[in-house]
This record gives sequence, structure tokens and C-alpha cells, in this order.
Amino acid sequence: MSNSKWLKVLSFALYALAFFSLGIYVHNSLTKPSGPSSWQNVSTPTALPASAKAGQVPENPFVQVAEQVTPSVVNISTVTTGKGRTPNELFRPFGNDPYFRDFFDRFFEGMPRRRQQTSLGSGVVIDKSGLILTNNHVVKDADEITVRFSNKQEAKGKVVGTDGKTDLAVIRVAAKEELPVALLGNSDTLRVGEWAIAIGNPFGLDHTLTVGVVSATGRSEVGIAAYENFIQTDASINPGNSGGPLLNVRGEVIGINTAIVASGQGIGFAIPINMARKVMDDLVKKGKVTRGWLGVGIQPLTPELAKSFGVSGEGVLINQVMPKSPAEAAGLKVGDLILSIDGKPIKDPRELQRIIAEVDIGKTIELNILREKEKRTFKAQIGEMPAS
Repeated sequence: MSNSKWLKVLSFALYALAFFSLGIYVHNSLTKPSGPSSWQNVSTPTALPASAKAGQVPENPFVQVAEQVTPSVVNISTVTTGKGRTPNELFRPFGNDPYFRDFFDRFFEGMPRRRQQTSLGSGVVIDKSGLILTNNHVVKDADEITVRFSNKQEAKGKVVGTDGKTDLAVIRVAAKEELPVALLGNSDTLRVGEWAIAIGNPFGLDHTLTVGVVSATGRSEVGIAAYENFIQTDASINPGNSGGPLLNVRGEVIGINTAIVASGQGIGFAIPINMARKVMDDLVKKGKVTRGWLGVGIQPLTPELAKSFGVSGEGVLINQVMPKSPAEAAGLKVGDLILSIDGKPIKDPRELQRIIAEVDIGKTIELNILREKEKRTFKAQIGEMPAS
């Protein structure tokens, strides 16, 4: 065999060996188990907590609040019987013809002339004997009140007392056994940004829990009640939540849910529980609310008035002093500017009204007054607000 033929055979053998080796390499590469890709979780799964193994979820504060407080939150439904027009006033097919008018008047004479309205709200048990705190507008003018508890049992409620000026009411049910009572907190220590939890019956959906934060405190000029010092929250509050509790993460009642801004979302208002305490105590003990009275007419301080007094804008101007009032006895005069009461600055007339109303009857307060650009101090003994 010539040299050229040997070279051709050798070259063919080398090419065959190379392709054979390449085939083995490719085969091994394709069949070898691959390592984990960069997007995969390469960590070994950790053992599940004992609670998760048992099919349980570790508790959080909201779960604890729900379990703790829900039994003390009730559903309140009412029936109000109102006067309505008689059928012959609603329907006169023959106009005012005397003959037919007399006929229809006689025909419809025995028919009912009243109509019924129903409403739905919430409430919170404040005493194990059966006292429940709610909104005045939930039970106002109600002829029948039905209270339904979280265990689906029902009882008839009776109004103990109402206060339209704060929109609060206390009702009582005849409890066969001690009821679970909600723990009342301290709304004076609230800070913006704290968790806020609402439990109630929005749209009739029993014991719904919603969560948000305290958006603001001391809200007035809302136009809901005469005495306003609302907690504002973005926890969802809807029709049916009225009268239910607003809670902190410790499960303490910090407010009574009362209203929402219909034109906006995430804006709800609750009556601070510290304001509600005095109201409900008075309603339970006296059946009415007694409020402090200074006996002055007041007006807000406009920028022009503030400039004339030489102040920055805080204060309330006295424009009337009632005869034989605590203000007159203390020596207050028209034109005096009330700057503070017991060291607390006064910002607007509603705040002054609320502070005076919450003072115990007979207590002496100290007023810091600006009179003729000179600061003076007066002491006044608070009287009881006249019924009128």
C-alpha cells in the first residue's frame, strides 16, 4: 500500500476517533444531573414550627383582639313605627268628588295608618349585668330593640338613656348569665399612627373586623354632634358599624364608631372612650347627662381680631356674659380673650365648650384671660348647664 493510502486511512481513523470521543462527551453532558440554577432556592427547607405541624397558624395581635373582644360586640336592630298618610290620601281615583271622596274615606277608615322602619347598628357590652353602649342614632325613636350576641342568642333591649349632643346611648338587656365585657382603654394617650381595629356589623354582616390606623385625634367642626372631639381612622367603617368599638392592639376600647365621610374613603370617626365614660356614667346613674356651664357667649378669633389683640391666633373671644352665671361671678367681661383653662391652651369655641362641659359641677377652674392686652388670671366655679 502506498504512503498516500496509509495517510488517508490514518486520517480517517483520527477523524472517527475524534467524533467518537465528542459523542461520548456530549452524551455524558446531557445525562449528568445538573446543578441548581441561580433562581432556584438552594437552601434546605427548615422544619415547620410545632404549631404549623399541628395545622395551626402562629397568632398575631389582630387574631388575639378578635377572639378577646368579639363576644362582647353585639348586633342591634330596631323597629320604629312612624305615622304615615292614610290610603285615601295616597289614592283618590275620582279626584275630590264629594260622593266618591266620602265612599273611599269610609272604605279605608279601618285600615292601618302607620308604617314601620328598621335600622341596624352595633354595640359593645360595658357591664356584665347587661348594659350596652352604642350610638344615639342607632336606637333613636325605636319602639323595639333586638340585641343579637356572637353566639346567635337574642334579647330585647330597653333604652336606659340617650345623649344627642354626643350621639351616645346606653341600653340594657335582661341577661340570664354574666355577659363578656369589653375592656375600656384611655383615649387621651392615643397617638397618630397607632393601630386601630373596628369590630361591628357593616351592612348586617355580623362581627366583621377591619384594621387601619389612628389618622388624627381631636377632630372637631365635623358637624355630627354638638360636642366633637373625634378620633379619625382609616379602618373601614360602614353602615351598621355605628355604635361598635374602635380598639387598640391590646383589645381595649378606645372609641365608639359613629360616622363616615360619605364622599371619601378611609375617613371614619369615633367618639373617644374617655368622653363616653362620663356620658354613660351619667346616663346609668341619672338617666340624663349633666354638663358644666360657664355662662358666656363666645366667637372664634379671626386673623383681624388676633392682630388687634397682638396674639398668634389661639384663643376664644367672649361676646356675652350671662346674668347670674359663673362667668359673671368670676368677673369676666365682654371683650375678654380666653387663652387657656387650667393651663391648657384654647384653640377654638368648640374646644372651649367641650372642656367646660366635661368639668365636674362645682369644680373651680383657672382661666388665663387677655384683657386690654394685659394677661390676667380669673377663677370660676363651674355651674350646671341649664336645661334650656
